Amino acid sequence: DEIEGRTPPPKLPVIPGHQVVGRVMADGGGVNWFVEGDRVGVAWIYSACGHCRCCRQGLENLCGDFLATGRDRNGGYGEYMVVPETFVYAIPEKFTDHEAAPLLCGGAIGYRSLKLAGIKNGEPLGLTGFGASAHQVLQLAQELYPDSEVMVFARNPVQQELARQLGASWAGNSDEKPPVSPKAIIDTTPAWAPVMAALEQLQPGGRLVINAIRKEEHDKKCLLDLDYARHLWLEKEIKSVANICRADVEEFLEIVARTEISPTVESYDFAEANQALIDLKMGRGVGAKVLLM
Repeated sequence: DEIEGRTPPPKLPVIPGHQVVGRVMADGGGVNWFVEGDRVGVAWIYSACGHCRCCRQGLENLCGDFLATGRDRNGGYGEYMVVPETFVYAIPEKFTDHEAAPLLCGGAIGYRSLKLAGIKNGEPLGLTGFGASAHQVLQLAQELYPDSEVMVFARNPVQQELARQLGASWAGNSDEKPPVSPKAIIDTTPAWAPVMAALEQLQPGGRLVINAIRKEEHDKKCLLDLDYARHLWLEKEIKSVANICRADVEEFLEIVARTEISPTVESYDFAEANQALIDLKMGRGVGAKVLLM
């Protein structure tokens, strides 16, 4: 998103890296919860003001002074980084460093998306796109809503197969009709075409949750095909996801610590960072991609 301009531009130069696992090397005084040597993580939310209406309601993600790790402040692709203690999280012991990293963005924002979907146990859920976030959401939905069918819309056959392996009741392309119309669909793609397809697939009264910072500009022509009766009528809803709150990260880490939820990870040496980005752009591989420092 940063490289292709789908997020507010960073003030350069900046060190990227927005889901980070490392160890506390030192503190600046007044630290209450962590000590030197603790293994901790930093998520996309770097800080917020703490006193505005949104922050007081626990909605730091909507704070006007929201700062993003690796965009507004230096992130994890360096030997060291500095972060406020209130935005640092203990990492469950069951995960290795490279397994834990995707929990801090893809997993946590997937958890927020699932909360915003508002489904009840037994109501069917759809997932559009099946990358770093959605494959964790599938496992999370099975844990929280064990009687709900989860259907995955993905264009990559490899991703479709991973979805089936992880327990999806159905997997196919975004323009295919699933056996059951979802009560909610979570979209994790950068494109508009899957959004239009998802709106058509929803049940009456269903909700589409768009988990994306921005959508690709060249795909906007799809919006011209919006048909009110086909896509929005019968009280269908569209909800966007904006960043994550501290509570999202804390609650999600607590859930994964006591369950079998685990991200599928492809690891790259730090020197292969550009190759990882190309593979991500081209849809190669499955799950989350992690750089090892």
